Amino acid sequence: MREKLDFKEIITISSLLFGLFFGAGNLIFPVHMGQLAGGQVWPAIIGFIITGVTIPILGVAALGVSHKKNLVEMSETVGKKYSIFFTCAIYLTIGPFFAIPRCCTTPYSVGITPVLGGESKLSLAIFSLVFFAIVLFFSLKPSGILTWVGKILNPLFLVSLAVLVVYALINPGAPTSGLPADAAYSGSPLFKGFIEGYGTMDGIASLAFGVIVINAIKGLGVEKPEAIRNNTIKSGIFAGILMAVIYAAITVMGAQSLGYAKLSENGGVALADISGHYFGSTGTIILALIIFFACLKTAIGLVTSCAEIFTTMFPKTPGYRFWAILFTAFSFAVSNVGLTAIITYAVPVLMLLYPLAITMIFLSLCGKLFGNAKIVYQMVTLFTFLAALVDFCGALPTELATSLGLDAFVAFARGILPFADLGLGWVVPALIGLVIGLVAAPFRKSAAA
Repeated sequence: MREKLDFKEIITISSLLFGLFFGAGNLIFPVHMGQLAGGQVWPAIIGFIITGVTIPILGVAALGVSHKKNLVEMSETVGKKYSIFFTCAIYLTIGPFFAIPRCCTTPYSVGITPVLGGESKLSLAIFSLVFFAIVLFFSLKPSGILTWVGKILNPLFLVSLAVLVVYALINPGAPTSGLPADAAYSGSPLFKGFIEGYGTMDGIASLAFGVIVINAIKGLGVEKPEAIRNNTIKSGIFAGILMAVIYAAITVMGAQSLGYAKLSENGGVALADISGHYFGSTGTIILALIIFFACLKTAIGLVTSCAEIFTTMFPKTPGYRFWAILFTAFSFAVSNVGLTAIITYAVPVLMLLYPLAITMIFLSLCGKLFGNAKIVYQMVTLFTFLAALVDFCGALPTELATSLGLDAFVAFARGILPFADLGLGWVVPALIGLVIGLVAAPFRKSAAA
């Protein structure tokens, strides 16, 4: 029985992890953030890396440290009913409701639309049908995910991305120091970048992808829990460093593009403008390859993860093949709604789930310090959920929030929650829940005895 993976194997696992994480949002959000941040680009990058790199890597590590098989077992520390709710919410969000469809609509919007001269329902339907046919083909062979993603698709993506990013940084459109910053970034760019990192969905996805990484490590002959934990952390560190470097490069590239392009509507448009500026019509092909490979590999990982966890949670269903086909078909249907609609409705859900995922990650990492007392998990989760619900309501589309009469509630709640104006209104309530849980834990233990 092996204790350690060799360096080559660690790099392969790191490549798998990076490939699973780095998809649509990882490209479109940082480049657009760079344009908005302007001269405040570096504080924004630091904030983005916290939620886009550090939290996801800690999430993978938390699964290894807690010795739990999956997110279901990890979240059962709060309660069985909560475990089912939280796990389903996480996987459906990073799966067929938002992330998987976004993996399809992003390459269509960025790579196909410029060639066709505009969007059409027919062209989107045809593209999404082909895209998901490829995704389903690979997803029905989950045992080969290390090869498909780690050894083939990820290197192709990195080579394609490097061509564009390196050339753009060598030939910058403008120095970042003198660029104007959007109002949202001029005051607190670090915190704005922190919230922008939610859009990648990697913080919540880490609780799902950790299972794939651990299974891949086991497949290489490592079985002891401590050895799995150590190798998971090592792989996560290498993947995190690569992600941070690429995020920084893409964000700076976005900021520098203001020297030759106007502020874009979204990151997809920004990438099209940048590639077109440097490579003309050839740039469209390069960008199409970058986006396609990035999104394809992530979509395969997401379908595989979702199908595996639902097979585990609901063992009486037909099995993995059934869930893989169902999630792929549903994602195909949602993708035809369009990229803008997907992003619009994903933001409120992320504002609710991200704080719950962050607190779960840190509690799992530090569980031994308080004996993994259930009351601590429960109190932190309860207080975090109530505060995050405010951010969920506040992030709803304006017309929907107004029609539901939520404006007054959100204004009142944000007036009493510290840091709510920064999108971090859940932090203090989570700490209050932690204190209450720690105080109550000894009494709960005595009562149980």
